[in-house]
Amino acid sequence: MELYRSPAEAMKLMRYFKTGEGEYGEGDIFMGVRMGQIFALAKAYLAMPLEEVEKLLQSPIHEIRTGALSIINQQARSKKAPMVHRKKMYELYLRNTTRINNWDLVDICAPHVVGGYLYLSGEPRDILYELALSENVWERRTAIVSTGYFIKQGDLGDTFRISELLLKDKHDLIHKATGWMLRSAGQVHRPQLLNFLDKYAAIMPRTLLRYSLEHFEQPLRSHYMGLKNVK
Repeated sequence: MELYRSPAEAMKLMRYFKTGEGEYGEGDIFMGVRMGQIFALAKAYLAMPLEEVEKLLQSPIHEIRTGALSIINQQARSKKAPMVHRKKMYELYLRNTTRINNWDLVDICAPHVVGGYLYLSGEPRDILYELALSENVWERRTAIVSTGYFIKQGDLGDTFRISELLLKDKHDLIHKATGWMLRSAGQVHRPQLLNFLDKYAAIMPRTLLRYSLEHFEQPLRSHYMGLKNVK
């Protein structure tokens, strides 16, 4: 990965991922490697043992953690992955939520590593509700983004229930992720999203509401944004 290091790109990434004092990515370190290069490198190491992947996750360098998560994401996306291996990846993720500490790191693999395991194994999904109530913003984001896998299977209940838990969240990154998942759920079954919006639009954070409406026609978007304005 050293071959792809770029100080200029590193500065851009540090600004983009908010690494300044008091920002959500405070203190994170970047080499300046582009995501496409990281993903290409990860493909060459798909057979890496999980013990080595977990060691990479301890790195202070963002791109190295990205590479580690890209490896397990690709492993989890394989239809041939045995359930015992899926469980190990799922447990690895949950052990390392303090290292999966920016929105891109969560989004890379939470749907397939966490959501995919829970869906395919049939295990109870209580952990997602525990994560949704966590003080750690990345665990809360994991809770809602993991339901992206369920949505693709037409299984929407947890997305709406976890979204309810996150309605009063104060973090903009949770508003964006929740709105994203609600929008995706609405593309599968619009009436369920409309019912949710009828009930909660007036109290939803503006960003969350706006994200959830992105695929609606303008009159319908205006209607629901108007409910927010009335409140």
